[in-house]
Amino acid sequence: MSKALGNHILVEFMGCDPHIMNDVSTIETDMVKSAQKAGATVINSTFHHFSPYGVSGVVVIQESHLAIHTWPEYGYAAVDLFTCGEMDAWISFDYLKECFAAKQYSAIEMKRGAVQLLTRTDFDLSSMREKATEWRNPEMYTRNVWFTDKDENQALSLRFTGEVFHDVQSPFQRVRILESYKYGKMLTLDDMVMTTINDEFHYHEMISHPAMFTHPNPKNILVIGGGDGGTIREILRHEGVEKVTMVEIDGEVIEACKKYLPEIASSFSHPKLELIVDDGIAFIQNAKADSYDIILVDGSDPVGPAEGLFSVQFYKNCYNALKKEGILVAQGESPKFNEKAFSELNFTLQGIFGKDKAPVSLFFVPTYPTGMWSFQYGIKGDTLPKNINKDEEIDFFVETKGLRYYNADIHKGSFATPNFVKNLLK
Repeated sequence: MSKALGNHILVEFMGCDPHIMNDVSTIETDMVKSAQKAGATVINSTFHHFSPYGVSGVVVIQESHLAIHTWPEYGYAAVDLFTCGEMDAWISFDYLKECFAAKQYSAIEMKRGAVQLLTRTDFDLSSMREKATEWRNPEMYTRNVWFTDKDENQALSLRFTGEVFHDVQSPFQRVRILESYKYGKMLTLDDMVMTTINDEFHYHEMISHPAMFTHPNPKNILVIGGGDGGTIREILRHEGVEKVTMVEIDGEVIEACKKYLPEIASSFSHPKLELIVDDGIAFIQNAKADSYDIILVDGSDPVGPAEGLFSVQFYKNCYNALKKEGILVAQGESPKFNEKAFSELNFTLQGIFGKDKAPVSLFFVPTYPTGMWSFQYGIKGDTLPKNINKDEEIDFFVETKGLRYYNADIHKGSFATPNFVKNLLK
């Protein structure tokens, strides 16, 4: 029987659990354990999750590698098990079959590198061996696991530790808390990045303070969404506020952030806050007219439970609930990532509040696709955010409250729009 340098098993797992097939952390853990159970020495793991679904990854082992790509929508995984030496890759196969809950499978085994067809070449390895003695196995492989938020044309990837602190499928969405190396712990909803510890202040300061300083006397504030707690934290920095009502549809988001993102979710016990876990769309529909000075719509992208936050009727109800000098601020999408939703929301607000009373504020969040994002306004009174003259008041507030993004220059500058944005808004 001829000898070979390596053994290659090509595997197709079918009828797998689609949730497992879309979980990069679980797949990375299972692939590593399958190698270890077969007696392999793990050197490195690199795995990517693709939004909305799909995982690719490889486990580099001293005996070669194990690789995978999944199609969750088909319950399918293509796996390569390539080994050399004494390792039995069929042990890895059996383990993965159970982990993935595969109902069917096929496997082809091939021998690679027939020795009788190869010629051995001897060369000097002394320098390599000397260098290798400087390295000691730290007894912990290097993990390289990537979370990817993408559409069909572009993507944002963040390397994270591979650990999942919180993973619950609520009645509305999948709520997870992961930890990225660059931006710290992060909240994801249905595999989309919502906020991270290290850049959340970009978003939360900009949804709150421009409106608060534009309104002549903001007392009663309504926040729809905002389950991470960052928006109410910023609003409650203003001592003149008498009451904040927050309506969040998914209590699971609130509890997860209170436990794992306390830096953001620090104001849920504030005495001025009334927290309502309910449907914000239904709430505003039933709200009394002339109730609120400011309404902040802190929702996610127009999918799932947030889809109704982009409807014409919703914003008509917001207009009705605002007082005479009221201001609406809505998460407005990106003019470079979701141009259609960005434009349609502005057209809606122009139609309800008036063409000259629906300004757009642009700002930057590194962990949002394209980095450029927007808040869109509906001004019921006559004071536009870009026209206020409160520089000294704003900068005193910024200094005393320790703000990290918003200031008087940013307040005015964020309402200056590039020409391509102006064209989108025409």
